[in-house]
Amino acid sequence: MALEIESADVIRLVLQYFKENNLPRTFSTLQEETGITLNTVDSIESFTSDINNGHWDTVLIAIQSLKLPDNKLIDLYEHIVLELIELRELSAARSLLRQTDPMIMLKQLQPDRYIHLETLLARSYFDPREAYPEGSSKERRRAAIAQALAGEVSVVPPARMLALLGQALKWQQHQGQLPPGTSIDVFRGKAAVKDEEEEKYPTQLSRTIKFGGKSHPECCKYSPDGQYLVTGTLDGFIEVWNFTTGKIRKDLRYQAQEQFMLMDDAVSCMNFSRDSEMLATGSQDGRIKVWKIQAGQCLRRFEKAHTAGVTCITFSRDGSQLLSASFDQTIRIHGLKSGKTLKEFRGHSSFVNEAQFTADGHTIISASSDGTVKVWSLKSTENMNTFKPALGSSASEITVNSIHLLPRNTEQFVVCNRTNTVSIMNMQGRSSSLSAPVRGRAETLCAAPCPLEESGSTV
Repeated sequence: MALEIESADVIRLVLQYFKENNLPRTFSTLQEETGITLNTVDSIESFTSDINNGHWDTVLIAIQSLKLPDNKLIDLYEHIVLELIELRELSAARSLLRQTDPMIMLKQLQPDRYIHLETLLARSYFDPREAYPEGSSKERRRAAIAQALAGEVSVVPPARMLALLGQALKWQQHQGQLPPGTSIDVFRGKAAVKDEEEEKYPTQLSRTIKFGGKSHPECCKYSPDGQYLVTGTLDGFIEVWNFTTGKIRKDLRYQAQEQFMLMDDAVSCMNFSRDSEMLATGSQDGRIKVWKIQAGQCLRRFEKAHTAGVTCITFSRDGSQLLSASFDQTIRIHGLKSGKTLKEFRGHSSFVNEAQFTADGHTIISASSDGTVKVWSLKSTENMNTFKPALGSSASEITVNSIHLLPRNTEQFVVCNRTNTVSIMNMQGRSSSLSAPVRGRAETLCAAPCPLEESGSTV
């Protein structure tokens, strides 16, 4: 079902922006030309409290930007005139009675009621019995007016238009339409385009971060927006580094106070959400935690995510679910909102070393120490395909260490296994190309596809 946005709501958002940015003439002109009113106050409780306590200077300022029914405005102004007469503020009462629009309207529509106010104003004394009908009083009139006006106004959060624009941009980032960390021309609806630089491989060491012997890093990750470098260590600490200086970032308050993010066991894997705001970490005891990286706050714990160490973890495209794999030979999906395991994928006969969502979000691809790569249906959890990427008669037991989807050719992925060869396969299990052999007897652990290469096949 398509969502429809009322044009009147758009105008109210603009009116709120004018009001908050002190543009009263522009506010009044737009309200007059469109006939649409904002009718909001900062707090209904404060608004009615001012009326009940007779803070009329504050009330009159508040109603200047409101569009109220004529009869309720007349009741309000009439009562203010009566209270000014009681206080013997006769000059102010006379000005309000003879020069304001609601009182001029009262004179035209109900002349007897208006003459009654003029009579009270001309007297040298004030008699409440003449001012208020039988059974009424100043306090009751205030309460009745407060209740009537409270029904005409509402409260909305401040800066709604800017907040909605921010949410829309964040959603575009979630959907991959706006790369994280880029600036956006909101008016034209286009992201700022940077001149593409020729990508070059590193030729020199930039910085070295040293760890203690019993706290060496088990994993590390850059955030998608390039703002954070995070490490997870053997002793369970999760630390954010300044990659320029190689030192702990002290601009994050929790790290400055030495209140680090922490797991109960060695940190075995980690990954960021697409917007770089959340970090998920897995540990050797099968637990998973989700953190708000800016505050160091733990947002969600999965105490029994797996029965053995977590080998990999990744967020779904919209950031609402986590995909994890484990030494317990399973792949699982966990819901961030519910805090529960939603689905489980079984079929590998050894450790699952990696699992990833495919680009379309409908399938999962996994790599295992049993020598296979499997493709799973996200909806049914069924195994759709099983591939054995290693070559030769003894290939069935050669561990697949990692898989990497090509960014510009989503039907293909890179396979790194315990051989000195890197292969590129497609979703049907065919090797579309084979890289040059790695020198020596080393095994390939991982690879990094080049995101800028046009064909998407440079690794």
